[in-house]
Amino acid sequence: MTALVIAEHDNHSIKPATLNTVTAAAQCGGEVHVLVAGKDAAAAAQAAAQIAGVAKVIHVEGVHFEHGLAENMAAQVLAIAGSYSHILFPATASGKNIAPRVAATLDVAQISDITKVDAVDTFERPIYAGNAIAIVQSLDATKVITVRTTGFDAAAASGGAATVETLAGVADSGKSTFVGSEIAKSDRPELTAAKIIVSGGRALGSAEKFNEVLMPLADKLGAALGASRAAVDAGYAPNDWQVGQTGKIVAPQLYVACGISGAIQHLAGMKDSKVIVAINKDPEAPIFSVADYGLEADLFTAVPELVAAL
Repeated sequence: MTALVIAEHDNHSIKPATLNTVTAAAQCGGEVHVLVAGKDAAAAAQAAAQIAGVAKVIHVEGVHFEHGLAENMAAQVLAIAGSYSHILFPATASGKNIAPRVAATLDVAQISDITKVDAVDTFERPIYAGNAIAIVQSLDATKVITVRTTGFDAAAASGGAATVETLAGVADSGKSTFVGSEIAKSDRPELTAAKIIVSGGRALGSAEKFNEVLMPLADKLGAALGASRAAVDAGYAPNDWQVGQTGKIVAPQLYVACGISGAIQHLAGMKDSKVIVAINKDPEAPIFSVADYGLEADLFTAVPELVAAL
C-alpha cells in the first residue's frame, strides 16, 4: 500500500501545502511517494526528497508541465496511478482542478477536503460549512483525495533522504495553453501560510478605512491581511484576501477579526485558528461564539488604541 502526493511547487521550491498533504498521506499507511512534474524542476525534486517521511520522489520534466496545467498534470498522474492505493492533492485551486479529472478517468469517487484519516479506507471531512463532520468510507481500489491542509500539521521540510527517480513524461495533451499570469506582489506573508492574520469586515465602510485602520495593526504584528466576503463584495479588499467557505481556509496561530459579524461561511474558513480575537460593537455578533478573546468596542477606536499599545 503506497500513497502518492502531487506536489505543488514553483519549479524551484516546494509550496507549504505539500508538507501538510505528506502528513495526511503518511497516515494512510505504507510508503509515501511525491510526484514533482515541471520544467527545470530538479531543485524542487531535491527539496521534496528532503521532506521527512517521503520514501521516493518521482521527477518528471517537460515544458508543458511548467505551469501545472490541469490537463497535462492529470494525464501524468494517470500514467503512474496504477502503482498507488491513495493519490492525494492539497485542497488548493490547483489540487481541486486536477483531482476530479483523475478520479473521473479512474471511475472512482473523489474524497474531498479531508481533515482526518481514521483508517486506510475511512476519512473525515467537514460538511454544511463545517457545522457537521462526515465520516466517509471508500471501497474503491484507488482513493483520490484532496486534503484540507489546515487539518494536518506540516511535515518537516528537512531531515528526509528520499530517492529521486526521473521518469519520461507524457506528451502535451494540447488541450490548454498557458497565456500569462498577474500576480500581486506583497511584502506580507501569503494568507494561507501566515501565522498571524488581521481580517476586516464590511463595518470598515471603505477601502480607504480598511487600509487606514487595519494596515498599521498588520504591520505591527507582521501579519497577513484578510477580509470577509461582504468586505470583498463591497470592494473594500481584493478577492485574494477573502477568508471563508468561498475564499481561503486558514488556521493561523492568531486571527484578529475586526468588524466581522461571523457569518457561517466566514467561520468555516477560520474557526480552526489557534487563537481568535474578535473586535465588534455588536454584543450579539456570532463571531464571539468562536472567539477566545472578545472585545465589545468600536473598531475605529479600539484598533488604533491596540496599535498604540503595541
